[in-house]
Amino acid sequence: MRFCLQCQSTEIDKNWRCGVCDFSPARICGFPCFAPALAAENDGMHAESHDHLDLLQDQSFWFRARNRLIEDLCRRHFPGARRILELGCGTGYVTQALRKAMPDATISASEIYTNGLSHAQRRLGPGVELLQMDAREIPFREEFDLICAFDVLEHIDEDTRVLKRIVEALSPGGGVMLSVPQHRFLWSQVDVYSHHKRRYLTGELTTKCVDAGLTIVRDTSFVCSLLPLMFIQRMTEQKETNFNPSFEHTLPRFLDRAFEMALDLERRLIQTGISLPFGGSRFVLARLEASRV
Repeated sequence: MRFCLQCQSTEIDKNWRCGVCDFSPARICGFPCFAPALAAENDGMHAESHDHLDLLQDQSFWFRARNRLIEDLCRRHFPGARRILELGCGTGYVTQALRKAMPDATISASEIYTNGLSHAQRRLGPGVELLQMDAREIPFREEFDLICAFDVLEHIDEDTRVLKRIVEALSPGGGVMLSVPQHRFLWSQVDVYSHHKRRYLTGELTTKCVDAGLTIVRDTSFVCSLLPLMFIQRMTEQKETNFNPSFEHTLPRFLDRAFEMALDLERRLIQTGISLPFGGSRFVLARLEASRV
């Protein structure tokens, strides 16, 4: 159900107006905005990042391979999800994968930057509800069968608060799909440029999920085979004065394709039930018990 962030009422109409306190979110660029002060600028990332991402994602092995893994995990572990929310949807690139994996589901997608939502609207077209909001304050309660946040939590200081809000927005028995960057020894200029607050330790995200009241369904690393190359590249970047944040996503075609094949092999291993012990990313899937305590 929809939830009023002002008075905590659930009497909200289809236009997001609260029947109790008469609050309704501001609209910027046509999107309902629940955190308008953060819609153009905040400390999560550069405001113009979505413009760059929109140009890079289709041509980068990492984004393409990650989308295929997301599709696989979604179909395998949450086939019955009918109401899905993606937090931090950015340009809508991953939302496409969710829609492909779950064509019969009703999908909502949120982003703190209205700039990102404009790209998502163009990419997705009608049929996906797009909302500007802060993931620390989700205007839903017991609404979704599946909530996803892919490479979002590392941008937020209060990641445990986000997990608590996710749990509140889940319907009983609902699921969660999360991905985050992993291994602190990989910290580099890429993380600084991306406004990351942290890279996660092995097991850190699973512990935070359990503490939030979730039961772990699946926990695996990703980008395992490329970890040595990642480490070398990140350490080399530390010494460079001419840092190029797009380097890893604008490789020569033959190299991009080779790396994509390596990640597709990892995806197939994960499909068989193997959990990779280390890698540049961590995927954690969890579920809320069907009956709330």
